[in-house]
Amino acid sequence: MTTRILFVCLGNICRSPAAEGVFRTLAPHIETDSAGTSDWHVGEPPYGPMQQAARARGHDLSDLRARQFHAGDFEAFDLIIAMDTANLHEIEAQRPHGNATPVRLFTEYAPESGTDHVPDPYYTRDFDGTLDLIEQAAQGLRKTL
Repeated sequence: MTTRILFVCLGNICRSPAAEGVFRTLAPHIETDSAGTSDWHVGEPPYGPMQQAARARGHDLSDLRARQFHAGDFEAFDLIIAMDTANLHEIEAQRPHGNATPVRLFTEYAPESGTDHVPDPYYTRDFDGTLDLIEQAAQGLRKTL
């Protein structure tokens, strides 16, 4: 049974903390966390415009702080969710030998979206569009569990 889920993006200030916040709203009984494959923003709160867009939908991200993904996360979590294939490859590169923790793309849980990645709103500036996809995938993930 999946009880611990880690959401991972590049910097851990937009997509993965938003996914964590949305999912903990939908499934508060599931332990969640988020991380980034880079160390650019370690210790920082989620990006202001992402926090504002999430808050407008009832998701509070203010208590989250960025951290970097590490190999120990494979043991600490039952499922690791990547926001895009670049992050998935970075995660897999750190997989300890013999570890079987599943790593999935978040968009696998929203096949009707027609996309294979969650666009990074830090660059696209489309925070609401990203949240639409995150909410859709979070619903799909909850149903899968």
